[in-house]
Amino acid sequence: MNPLIEQIGLLLKSGGQREAVLEETLRKILKHFRSETGTIHRLDARKQLLQLVTQAGLPPPMLEIVKTIPVGKGIAGQVVARGGPVTLCNLQTDTGGVARPGARQTGVGGALCVPLRDRDKIVGTIGVGTMRPYEYTPEQTHDLEEIGRALGEFLKF
Repeated sequence: MNPLIEQIGLLLKSGGQREAVLEETLRKILKHFRSETGTIHRLDARKQLLQLVTQAGLPPPMLEIVKTIPVGKGIAGQVVARGGPVTLCNLQTDTGGVARPGARQTGVGGALCVPLRDRDKIVGTIGVGTMRPYEYTPEQTHDLEEIGRALGEFLKF
């Protein structure tokens, strides 16, 4: 098993305060992926909205923008709508329409976002981003999806 996934599994089982555990988990993930920004959102399936649970590295003006994201909008919203990962090599120049216009304010280049799953049910998203153009590898995507499964089971939104 991947050492990062083992570390995160132990952290999630530590019994610590939920917010502190999530913040530490996100810090470990960002360090591993050499990324400067990260978000964890929970899905309110009834309202079809993603609600921000924790974040790291986002500039203050962005917090209001990413606080609530409709399913199907933006990178995280597309993850839920598609049921799988969304990755961008350079958010600053993306013309595919996945990123919301305000997302460019983050200064993020490469971005990867995957579902949080509780078994087969999507319960949220986790996203990481770099301040430079970067293409996340299939292995990195797989690792973040494994982390997303562990987080989804831990959170039981």
